[in-house]
Amino acid sequence: MDIFEKCENFTLLDDIKKMNVYPYFHYLDSGQDIVVSMEGHRVIMIGSNNYLGLTSHPLVKEASIKAIEKYGSGCSGSRFLNGTLDLHLEFEAELAEFLHKEAVMCFPSGFQSNLGIISAIAGRNDYIICDKENHASIYDGCRLSYAKMLRYEHGDMQDLERQLASVPADKGILIVTDGVFSMSGDICKLPEIVALKKKYGARLMIDDAHGLGVIGEHGRGTGEYFNMEDEVDIIMGTFSKSLASLGGFMAAKKSVIEYTKHTSRPFIFAASNPPACVAAALQALRILKAEPQRVKNLQNIADFMRGELKRNGVPIKDTKDKVIPIIPINTYKDFRTLYACKVLFDKGVYVNSAISPAVPVGESILRTSYTATHTKELMTEAAEIIGGVFKNELPKFDKEHPDFR
Repeated sequence: MDIFEKCENFTLLDDIKKMNVYPYFHYLDSGQDIVVSMEGHRVIMIGSNNYLGLTSHPLVKEASIKAIEKYGSGCSGSRFLNGTLDLHLEFEAELAEFLHKEAVMCFPSGFQSNLGIISAIAGRNDYIICDKENHASIYDGCRLSYAKMLRYEHGDMQDLERQLASVPADKGILIVTDGVFSMSGDICKLPEIVALKKKYGARLMIDDAHGLGVIGEHGRGTGEYFNMEDEVDIIMGTFSKSLASLGGFMAAKKSVIEYTKHTSRPFIFAASNPPACVAAALQALRILKAEPQRVKNLQNIADFMRGELKRNGVPIKDTKDKVIPIIPINTYKDFRTLYACKVLFDKGVYVNSAISPAVPVGESILRTSYTATHTKELMTEAAEIIGGVFKNELPKFDKEHPDFR
């Protein structure tokens, strides 16, 4: 059998493209912002993770340019050998202080952070217990670790305890959960998780990729939001969202960081973060510290948009956590979702489609996400366009394709 046979038989893409509803790989011919140009087309951007609106901030761009002028375009090696700059150390120290942790280490990406952290901390004789809706990178990190992975139903604390109780007493346990879940916008039940962590002698890792700069009075994420920062043993996060760059990090006790630095294969054998990326993230962090009102602005615009979408009859997945700038819109069927995404793009609103297997069959959504610099006027415009599509376009599609996918 030819190993490429699966590639030749992968015809779903052709079906989607023939329907003219393929939603991926649109290219931007402008910078990332609240309104962008995609393929020469003006669109309101509500499908980005630029939560604090810092990707186009003049100071962030200036810091990146100056880093290239001083250090060049790259480090030409791993952090373990020749690829550590004083800039890396400066950023790690400042981020550790901000997060109230002893130490921080950087990874080339957020995805690689989860691979590197989990595979180093958990081994063959350990157990990892995961929320079922955790990010894909967490699951890949679990596979790389060779630890035994157990999953609990999303946000179900009884199921989490059932899994914890099943672990032999002589095994190490790492509970891993997203802080803010990237598709649903839910916040993990940290107080309950911490209580169970203590009861069963486990350690806790929070993936705060969508929490840093988003929740907590100062934007420190899930631990600050619940006033439980000391109870989170490991914080993982990214530069690519609130920090307007590319990379990832781990924050923890110094002994845990030092162990991971010297045992994590995805860290040791990877090239270090380019200077421009580190400088941009550092400047973004400094802006976050100096302007914590950006976090409040982000939360306010998300709450306002929820109201606008409801006013326009859009079927959003509502949540009690009104501060989260992720608002899923129910579309249910895969091709209905792709069609809605296409029509919205044509009408000037960019959203993300989430279809199976990224979400369960029959639970497809349009994922919308927001930025601190969005205006109420722009959100009203977007909500009215979305409402018009759901009122006028989708019923027509349903009539023409009642059973399609």
